[in-house]
Amino acid sequence: MAEPGLSVSLHQSGPIPLDVAFSCAPGEVLGLVGPSGAGKTTVLRAIAGLCRTRAGRVCVDGAVWFDSETKVFLPPHNRRVGLVFQEHALFPHLSAADNVAGALTHHPRAERRSLAMALLSRVHLDGLESRKPAELSGGQRQRVAIARALARDPQVLLLDEPFSAVDRRTRVHLQAEIVALRRDLAIPMLLVTHDVDEVARLADRLCILDQGRVCLIGRPDEVLAEPAIRALLLGDEVP
Repeated sequence: MAEPGLSVSLHQSGPIPLDVAFSCAPGEVLGLVGPSGAGKTTVLRAIAGLCRTRAGRVCVDGAVWFDSETKVFLPPHNRRVGLVFQEHALFPHLSAADNVAGALTHHPRAERRSLAMALLSRVHLDGLESRKPAELSGGQRQRVAIARALARDPQVLLLDEPFSAVDRRTRVHLQAEIVALRRDLAIPMLLVTHDVDEVARLADRLCILDQGRVCLIGRPDEVLAEPAIRALLLGDEVP
């Protein structure tokens, strides 16, 4: 029987060294944390199929998306992945509804508008469907990005520094959106952030990366209690 959830093993010596292996269960939020250059974004890109590592394997709900040994590599458009980036990556000339509808190509054209409207309502953007990105606040743009990620009916949701470009008040509201999604969606969610307090609140487990290697995986309270990990992430002195 196929194992549910996400299973990742990625290995290469360069150009960005990686020696990473972890799993993420359905409904779990796994925080990928580490200093700049640790390989966090590269891991997300490899899962999404936006880059290809020299060796490794990526499986989702038992389906193989990448296997270097058997030469399996599903292109990004064949992977049901929801991606949310720091900078929204919205099309500036399209309305919020059209930005979301553009990710609904796996649905009949006649249904896309109503589905896009429903997804925008889900992230509390009712009444703003016709606005273009320049007419929205940073938090509203990020909500559109979340709705677009959900439009792919994702098996995995990848969040790469999704809150770092907004103010603290907006960040709190967006964090609540992630908590709500986690309740509603039984899919693995990976969260990359430099904010240790944020990931400790949102994640079930932390995967600490440094120079492309996994240092430790565990519950936030366990991981952050390690003096060496605190020194790596917060600059605290190791006693």
